[in-house]
Amino acid sequence: MAEMIVKSKVKEAVKAIDPEMRVNPEFYDALEAELKVLIEKAIKRAQAEGKKTLYPRHV
Repeated sequence: MAEMIVKSKVKEAVKAIDPEMRVNPEFYDALEAELKVLIEKAIKRAQAEGKKTLYPRHV
């Protein structure tokens, strides 16, 4: 699966919250893994409702 996150945008979001905070390169891999899990759970919730479209409620 292709990368789903944009590292520069993640870094930008972190800096917006705390300008002093830095991002370790391994953080992106961990974030990517969590995002995959979140998407998989959302898909299962949508399927349980008989939907083929993901909606905010599935998160």
